[in-house]
Amino acid sequence: RVPDYPVYYAPRQNANYFFYDGMYWVYRNDDWYSSDWYNGPWWRTAPEYVPEYVLRVPVRYYRQPPPYFRGWQRNAPPRWGEHWGRDWEQRRSGWDKWDRRAAPRPAPLPTYQRQYSGKKYPQVEEQHRLRDQKYRYEPKDNLVREHVRPQMQGASTRDRQPEPRKDSARDERDQRSRDSAKDAREREQKSNEVRKDAREREQRNNDAQKDARERDQRSKDSARDAREREQKSSEARKDARERDQRPASASRPEQKSEQPVQRQQPPAVRERQPEQRKDAPRESREREQRQPGEQNKGRDRGPDQGRDKGEDKK
Repeated sequence: RVPDYPVYYAPRQNANYFFYDGMYWVYRNDDWYSSDWYNGPWWRTAPEYVPEYVLRVPVRYYRQPPPYFRGWQRNAPPRWGEHWGRDWEQRRSGWDKWDRRAAPRPAPLPTYQRQYSGKKYPQVEEQHRLRDQKYRYEPKDNLVREHVRPQMQGASTRDRQPEPRKDSARDERDQRSRDSAKDAREREQKSNEVRKDAREREQRNNDAQKDARERDQRSKDSARDAREREQKSSEARKDARERDQRPASASRPEQKSEQPVQRQQPPAVRERQPEQRKDAPRESREREQRQPGEQNKGRDRGPDQGRDKGEDKK
C-alpha cells in the first residue's frame, strides 16, 4: 500500500500498476487503463476520468516511469497539469490539494481472483458473474461510479482491449533510458556519499586538531601561571629577607664601635695569661735564689765595716 493513500501498488511488477476503489489501474505509453480483474481485459480511460487519488500517487511508486518524469520530485505526484496542458488542469483544478486526514479507507483487495490464472482465467462474462458472487464491494469514488464502471459495463467486445497497447522498441528504449538514468543516479548518490564521508572525516580531524591545540594552549597557560606564581613567591621571599635585614643593618654600626676591643681583647688576654701562669714559678724561684745571697751579703759585713764606712764618711 502507498503510505497514507487509499491506493495499492505492485512493487514486483515491471509496470505502473495500482489498485484503487475496487479496480485495477495501469499507466502505460501516456495512457491510463482500468479493469475489474488483475489481468484485464483493459479499457482505456481518458485523463478527465482518472480518479484523483490515483493521480496523486507519488512518482517514486511508478515502477516504469516515463522519461518526462525525470527531474520531478520523487515524493510528490507527477506534474499532470504540465504534461496534459492547461485545459486539463482547468477541468481538474484542485486535484493535487487534499487533506490526508480525510482520505477514505482503501477498498478490500479481491483476493478471490488469485485462484484464477493461466487457463483458469475467466472470460469477460464469467468475470462479471464471479465478481457479483464473491466481491460485493461497490465503488465510492464519483468518477469511478458514474463514468468508469458504466463505460466498462456498456462497452462492446470490440471496444475492449485485451491489454494496454505495447510498443516493444519504444519500451526497450525507455527501459534502457530509465536504467541508464537509474545507474547514473546511483553513481551520483555513491559519489555524494563518498564526498560526504570525506567531509565528515576531515571535520573530525579538524575537530581533533582543534582540541589538541586547545589542550596545548591550556597546558601552556597552566605552566605560565605556575611560573608567575613561583616568581611572585620568590619576590615575596626576597622582600621578607630584605625586611628582616633592615633592622640588623641599622643597629650594626653601634655594635662595631662598642665591641671591637671586647672581641679582640679576650684572646690577647687569654694568650698572655697562660704565659704568666707558666713563668710565675720560675720567676718566684729566681727571686728566692737571689734573696738569700743578698741577705748573706748583708750579714757578711761586720760591724766594723759598717763603722769604717761611717768613719770614712766623717
